[in-house]
Amino acid sequence: MQEIAAKRRRFGYRRIGVLLERKGMIMNHKKLYRIYREEGLSVKRRRGRKRARGTRVPMPVAARPNARWSLDFVSDSFGASRKFRILAVIDDCTRECLCLVADTSLSGARVARELSALIRIYGKPGCIVSDNVLCRENLAA
Repeated sequence: MQEIAAKRRRFGYRRIGVLLERKGMIMNHKKLYRIYREEGLSVKRRRGRKRARGTRVPMPVAARPNARWSLDFVSDSFGASRKFRILAVIDDCTRECLCLVADTSLSGARVARELSALIRIYGKPGCIVSDNVLCRENLAA
């Protein structure tokens, strides 16, 4: 078993067992696995290749009010029973909290409605950032 594992490093105990059977050494799979583990022949798992997510463009600096808003969700619970979420919208230049909306359920339509209300009050921002992802889509006026 040691010889086969030295030659074929990526073979697990099942494939080594097949090769041993070809050489005439027939063994129960449980016994084979026990010996394989005692010899310290476990195959190390390979990690997946890291892939780049999008382009690496530095985040633009908010130089004036309404240049960039940050949008984030915070969650907590009332004791051990109901959970609730809070939507926080912050102006990155002035560090002013524009909106805090707390509810047990915040749907996408509700978030859009709250953002539309903020745009009516403060005007349209240059961009909106959520979890460090820049969104420059058409913002409703």
